[in-house]
Amino acid sequence: MRLSEFVERLSELLAIGNYAGADMSLNGLQVGDADSEIRKVAFAVDASLATIEEAVKQGADVLFVHHGLFWGRPIAITGRHYARVKTLLDNNMALFACHLPLDAHAEYGNNAQMALKLGLQDVEPFAFFRGVSVGCKGSFSEPLDADQIIARLGVRTNDTNYAINCKDRKFRNVGIVSGEGAGDVFQAMDANLDLLITGESRYTVVNDCLESGIGMLCLGHYETETFGVKAIKELVEKEYGLSTCFVDIPLGL
Repeated sequence: MRLSEFVERLSELLAIGNYAGADMSLNGLQVGDADSEIRKVAFAVDASLATIEEAVKQGADVLFVHHGLFWGRPIAITGRHYARVKTLLDNNMALFACHLPLDAHAEYGNNAQMALKLGLQDVEPFAFFRGVSVGCKGSFSEPLDADQIIARLGVRTNDTNYAINCKDRKFRNVGIVSGEGAGDVFQAMDANLDLLITGESRYTVVNDCLESGIGMLCLGHYETETFGVKAIKELVEKEYGLSTCFVDIPLGL
């Protein structure tokens, strides 16, 4: 498959153009020759040097990531940034990034995939940012506690995970915002949700959670943003006929 076809199909599927005014990320092809032929795609959360080097070892022609290299303003290609770009170019490996569109996609997005694993019902858009929804909300047929939710998601937990107002409670109405979504707890309150599932906590919202009674379950920025990446990986392998691999380099946060 030509890289240009890969880029066109994914850009259309993920509706990248709809997020141009909302997302700081340069979504789409960030590095690469659109006329090149590709056979293998590596998938990862971050375009770190370690990720790029591992994708090279795996023989990938393209690296698809959630967090790319270019964000909102021109950046000099020097230092660590130079090392990342140089490694891509030296190995003729393209880089495709998809940030908010991958969080928000109603089928393959990080949040939609978590909702699917949780078995949420009546799932609908939630957490509006600059005019677009980036999360989703829904309800359990039977309320679940935090441990049951974690078990259904199958995420790796560690000492950085944080639960607010979750002890000895079960939850029915849930909002999901992957990554850095703690600030959306106010929208969760307005929607009368019992719980917000996100990646990272934020100090400035903790007292609001404690005083309002809403629960917040923070399961890791990295962990909550693997779901959409893996869903696109499966799609590309099944429908595009390309070989794939997942480069798993968690940061513990």
